[in-house]
Amino acid sequence: MFELQIIINGLLLGGLYALMAIGMSLIWGVTNVVNLAHGALIMLGAYTTFWLFKLLHLDPFISLAASFAVLFVFGFLIQKYIINFVIRAKMFITLLLTFGLDILITNVAQTAWTSNFRQTSPSYASNGFSYGIITVPYVRLAAFAISIALVFALYLFLKKTKTGQAIRAVSQDIDAARLMGINVANTFAVTFGIGAGLAGVAGSMIGVLIPITPHMGEILTLKSFVIALIGGLGTIFGPLVGGLFLGLVETFGSFHLGAKYADVIVFGILVATLIIKPTGILGKNNE
Repeated sequence: MFELQIIINGLLLGGLYALMAIGMSLIWGVTNVVNLAHGALIMLGAYTTFWLFKLLHLDPFISLAASFAVLFVFGFLIQKYIINFVIRAKMFITLLLTFGLDILITNVAQTAWTSNFRQTSPSYASNGFSYGIITVPYVRLAAFAISIALVFALYLFLKKTKTGQAIRAVSQDIDAARLMGINVANTFAVTFGIGAGLAGVAGSMIGVLIPITPHMGEILTLKSFVIALIGGLGTIFGPLVGGLFLGLVETFGSFHLGAKYADVIVFGILVATLIIKPTGILGKNNE
């Protein structure tokens, strides 16, 4: 029974990880930009929900839409008026730019809100249901369900809508998409906005589970990067598979080896993935 509890904990953690990485994977797969400011966007989503809860007493689950909207606009503007100028530059340039954005966003947040720990704490934050010795926290279960729902919603959006089809076309061949009349710059901006909005939703959930600080995004960016690679770039369900896989391995590893080895396990998996299957679990080889 105890092993079952570890599996449940791993799956729930994996769902949260998948929610965290969906936005980075989308942006990376479509625009070929590794967004090192992704964790900072998650942090802004966490603060958005925190302040809505503190000032307006808005439930975190209701504020998910607000977090998505605020971060969508923010991400859209960043891409359109900053990143778009170097979108065709070498990846090293975009890495430097997004790294600089991460530092800027983090320091502005620290100036505005200080480094004090904060947390969104609704009355049900620590509640859950039990069956025997098995316990399932409500918030983690909700994050898991939201992650699954968002993956399928993104799949339908990319498959069924005109904007989604434009995003897919641009991700496959920019020049051909431009010849077909697609506004590539605007499509990139919408993609970045969606990715940022999804990061905002992840931040809203994370802010209920762990303390919020301006510097919380650093480890979240690294883990999102690992999940995106493990799952496979250019695949809609990659972040879900990568997140669940990482959540299970990290949970079992932390239990048997100790929590202090959690990050070692994460990056050990990254190295193993790059050696064994660089395209990720669902990624296709170019051969």
